[in-house]
Amino acid sequence: MAILHVAKMGHPILRRVAEPIADDVFKSEAFQRLCDDMIDTMVEYGGIGLAAPQVHNSVRLLVADILEEGESPLVLANPVLTPIGESTTTTPEGCLSVPDLRGNVIRPDHIMLEAQDRFGNPISLELEGFPAVVVQHEADHLDGVLYIDRADTKTMAFLPEFNRYSDEEDYK
Repeated sequence: MAILHVAKMGHPILRRVAEPIADDVFKSEAFQRLCDDMIDTMVEYGGIGLAAPQVHNSVRLLVADILEEGESPLVLANPVLTPIGESTTTTPEGCLSVPDLRGNVIRPDHIMLEAQDRFGNPISLELEGFPAVVVQHEADHLDGVLYIDRADTKTMAFLPEFNRYSDEEDYK
């Protein structure tokens, strides 16, 4: 497996709308290698999720390590997310493509996820809380959206300051 280069904010690939993955692509060795390499890259950089545009592939693919401990990360192709209810959650987010920054983002805290797995089989999952936030964050990358586009700018902080002061009222 390979550790892939992560595109940083400012690279144009992060602002493109990614292309859907065609059914015949799932069987290809190159696609399966991309799935494995994305998981390895996510793990190497300590991420919880990673979208294909972040590793210079403008396709609708993401990986997310949101299942029970010991389970393999999810590989999700062509995801479609639908909020369930109107409840939201505010979460401090960071991103491998926007290193060393954090900021609060408000997102639906309960979603329905429909996608395909790495072999093209349909997946349907109802996600709540942190797993829902992670998938929404990564799915935004597929539409050329970074978390900083959604963040409350008054809560933006560099990582050392976030770690030091995030419990303070000014960051909430």
